[in-house]
Amino acid sequence: MKKYILILTSFILLFNNVRAETEIKLTGIYQGENLYVMNPFSPTGVGFCITEVLVNGNTSTDEINSNAFEIDLSIYGFKLGDKVEVIIKHHDGCTPEVLNPEVLKPKSTFNIESSKLTKDGYLTWTTSGEIGSLPFYVEQYKWNKWVRVATVQGIGTPSLHTYKAKVHLVTGLNRLRVIQTDYTKKSRFSQEVKYQNNVKPITFKPGNGKKTSKMLTFSAPTEYEIFDFYGQLVKRGYGSSVDVSKLKSGTYFLNYDNKTETFDKK
Repeated sequence: MKKYILILTSFILLFNNVRAETEIKLTGIYQGENLYVMNPFSPTGVGFCITEVLVNGNTSTDEINSNAFEIDLSIYGFKLGDKVEVIIKHHDGCTPEVLNPEVLKPKSTFNIESSKLTKDGYLTWTTSGEIGSLPFYVEQYKWNKWVRVATVQGIGTPSLHTYKAKVHLVTGLNRLRVIQTDYTKKSRFSQEVKYQNNVKPITFKPGNGKKTSKMLTFSAPTEYEIFDFYGQLVKRGYGSSVDVSKLKSGTYFLNYDNKTETFDKK
């Protein structure tokens, strides 16, 4: 009986030891900076909380038996923009703290080497110096505001990359820019690209300030927005006409081409 209890106790201890370890996983990109970790004592009071650190599957040789240490990423031969996965294994009942996990998050670091807007509505731009893949947002100035009109995912490495986005040109002066926003929530803007589109201005029927019961018809395809009298967006799209039959009666504001006008719904 005693032998049975001893075996059972040993099994329970072994099972608890298997479950007594958990991990923290960090993923991101290498940007030339190292990670700093606060390492509390083990819940048993013997030794420290962290048992092992893995960098892209390789056991770290950093000295982890300390209440604070550095994970040196420079020794792995990473290039700027390379993917990094760090796993910190630790005892259950204690929690290490990574002081600067943001060093693995993509940063907006692009430089615009060249950019061009063509008459057929293609914006192209070439970048250098990217570190980490972030989306590029293309914005167009119209209706007295910057409007997001396209999104292109950045490649995220420092070499030269050329991107392309289709936009709908307005009549007259076109102004476009490219922006990125990283984890800091601060946006970085390119310089504006301008193009003069000397085509016949777009009009609509029934016309500015006039009444309609069913449709708005444009003289050429255009992007449009319709707002009610209280400034709420009720329709948005692109085309040569808009069905407004289901809108409530009242005055509406219409953004189209490069204009802002009104119409009354019967």
